[in-house]
Amino acid sequence: MHHPRRGPAPATEAPTLHDSYAHCRRIAAAHGKSYHLAAHILPRRRRPAVSALYAFARSVDDLVDLPPTGVSPGELSRRLQDIDAAVADALAHDEDGRIPHMDGRVSSAFLDTARAYRLDPALFSAFLDSMRMDIPGTAEHVAHYPTMAMLEKYMHGSAAVIGLQMLPVLGAGQAAAEPAAALGVAFQMTNFLRDVGEDLDRGRIYLPLDELAEFGVDAERLLDARRSGRPDAAVRAALAHFAGRAREHYRRAEPGAAMLAPRQRMCVRAATAVYAEILTAVERSGFRVFDRRTVVPPARRCLLAVREACRPYRGPGGIGSPVRTPSPAPAAPPHARDLPAARRRDGRATTGRQ
Repeated sequence: MHHPRRGPAPATEAPTLHDSYAHCRRIAAAHGKSYHLAAHILPRRRRPAVSALYAFARSVDDLVDLPPTGVSPGELSRRLQDIDAAVADALAHDEDGRIPHMDGRVSSAFLDTARAYRLDPALFSAFLDSMRMDIPGTAEHVAHYPTMAMLEKYMHGSAAVIGLQMLPVLGAGQAAAEPAAALGVAFQMTNFLRDVGEDLDRGRIYLPLDELAEFGVDAERLLDARRSGRPDAAVRAALAHFAGRAREHYRRAEPGAAMLAPRQRMCVRAATAVYAEILTAVERSGFRVFDRRTVVPPARRCLLAVREACRPYRGPGGIGSPVRTPSPAPAAPPHARDLPAARRRDGRATTGRQ
């Protein structure tokens, strides 16, 4: 049978900026459930930026933890340097650009957000520096942190700057920088406690060795807990100590809520409540984090978010507290104002490593 000759296949259309933000939203919904849920509370025009920043951090995180087959540690480190240079160049010249080694949709939405909110490229450089510290076989790699001071250097890039990136998105000024950084660190330390077992499987111990030693705990004792699935009394005491440190950071972050407009304040309170519940669940389990991953059930997350969003705000001290006038938000681009119903349902840096 004769078949008519087919013409060339039509070229695949490049994704629109709307498509790019929708892709980032799906990444956030799949992997950053706590943040995604809280972001629903934000004014609609601010939500896409949260998803774009999360998707960028998650993409780098996955590149480090799940590198392509055959990519050497040195090449992986160079790829993160390429990303750093591309971000700095695109933002310095106010160009669309294209971030290498990253999904084009994530690249497009992230750069659009970073330009719209005039985010400092140094924040992303610090993040990428910390991510390189997680690559085994490189000069920058740190598998075990001997002191809290060394861990704080890592957490500045992996967690504190995530909070700082959010300041313009939330319409907050620099007065909120310290609380924002503290909240990022609080979330990160919660992750460290939740993920102790998984991190051991990757050869990582984030909890400082000198403070673990104060409780008679070393790497081998943690590995014993991973093998048995049950931490002994010394390990539980050490983890309780670090849970207390995380609580300190949550308390340091509290004053930041008073510096935000009502909707943004409710969003931050909801995210804080949901994430702090992970820490509470870890504590209530007796620190059974070596044979399971502590999760907050979806219904409980929703309840906490709604409760915090609806609770009258009385300030961190429990009494009426004035709200600072936030910095004006940049004008939302048309694609952020005119998103369809799917966007209205929008809500690990995150993570950094969250």
